[in-house]
Amino acid sequence: AWTLSTAAFYKAGGRPWKLASVRERVCYVGLVFKKDASSGDARMACCAAQMFLDSGDGVVFKGAVGPWYSPANREYHLSRQAASELVKLAVETYKEHTDERDGDGNKRPPAELFIHGRVRFDDEEWAGFQSAVDSPTNLVGVQIRYAKRVKLYRAGEFPVLRGLAFVQDDQTAYLWTNGFTPRIQTYVGKEVPNPILINVCRGEALIEIVLNDIMALTKLNYNACKYASGLPVTLRFADAV
Repeated sequence: AWTLSTAAFYKAGGRPWKLASVRERVCYVGLVFKKDASSGDARMACCAAQMFLDSGDGVVFKGAVGPWYSPANREYHLSRQAASELVKLAVETYKEHTDERDGDGNKRPPAELFIHGRVRFDDEEWAGFQSAVDSPTNLVGVQIRYAKRVKLYRAGEFPVLRGLAFVQDDQTAYLWTNGFTPRIQTYVGKEVPNPILINVCRGEALIEIVLNDIMALTKLNYNACKYASGLPVTLRFADAV
């Protein structure tokens, strides 16, 4: 009953909950792909993206269909033009939804734009992203994926705390987005939780800020009524769509 009523409330335009603190003028875009089996070409795939604003509001848009999949390395990468068009769409959508203006009355772009993906962005892809943003916007590329090779065990009935992080270096960290949650005094899961591996692979940002942002984005899956998800909503919801 709680799930159905909360989902109906959100779909009717309400906001079931909001984060206690958010960083202003920050935009997050999650990039996911799905192979197009109907084309007959093993390289053809559809790109989808989910953009989230600092308010917690999300916008889903579909990118181009093209030869983004490489059977050789089993990775998806956009062309420079497709990458540029996707980020231009994200920036314009941000301006439309926020309507923030500078001293001259021009709509302001985001101060920071984080692009989340499952693989590292290649040079052509990143050049396309960069060409679509103005100089005031700090563009950062973040690779996020589950790390199944790392396990952390805790003595007692429950696993490690949700939100625990191991910072490996300035660009890389392991973050346990699943685990024991003190507020509800339990762990919502059945197995020893796996951390996600976070790598700031392009651009510059403090790893602690990136970790805090990703933890916040795991709490914004309104559509599924999940207050605590293993993956940030930028990737999980776009992938579901």
